[in-house]
Amino acid sequence: MTDLPAPLVLLDLDGTLTDSAPGIVASVAHAYRALGLPVPDAATLRSFVGPPIAVSFAAHGIAPERLGEAIAAYRSAFTAGGMFDNSVFPGVLVALERLRAAGCTLAVATSKPEVFAVPICERFGITERVDGVYGAPLDDVPSTKATVIAHALAELGARAPGADRTVMVGDREHDVHGAAEHGIDCLGVTWGYAEPGELVAAGAVALVDDMDALVTATLARVGARTA
Repeated sequence: MTDLPAPLVLLDLDGTLTDSAPGIVASVAHAYRALGLPVPDAATLRSFVGPPIAVSFAAHGIAPERLGEAIAAYRSAFTAGGMFDNSVFPGVLVALERLRAAGCTLAVATSKPEVFAVPICERFGITERVDGVYGAPLDDVPSTKATVIAHALAELGARAPGADRTVMVGDREHDVHGAAEHGIDCLGVTWGYAEPGELVAAGAVALVDDMDALVTATLARVGARTA
């Protein structure tokens, strides 16, 4: 009898594993100032956490002909230190250890460019607790959460089971929609950056409020043993 691949848990980064808002918000504000534009209000700035940066700039007043300039200004602040103005949510590292102990394959799948996601995960102790860190390409290549998930699944290869033994864990609607394009269920975490009702409206199969609930719901969803 052929052994099945281990259950797979795909994990969003910003707002799910890490509280990255401080560095992202400051970098976005820097970009608007660099372009000589009014800085959006705090709620709008916070909405930039999670989706691809180009999508957020386009949705919040940056004209197409200035999009490249805005992204460059954002990246200058982000790489100068904003990327590490960040912290792991309490209990995340222990939850990852519990999921691995239960036999799950774990992979970070983030809309953040992979060139930034990899050092961030290394800095905050995530890399050693997962089986891969997968992100978006840089800005000249269009990307969505669905394409990031496709990249992760392709890289995992034979280690990726079917959709019925895979779950996405995220905090924004694009996590839910991206997973759905691959027939994968998405668990929503309530400690992230979603607007009220966003995850339910997008079709998240359940919401979890703490790390114990995350581990329990994840293992139940993929049919793994408890840990």
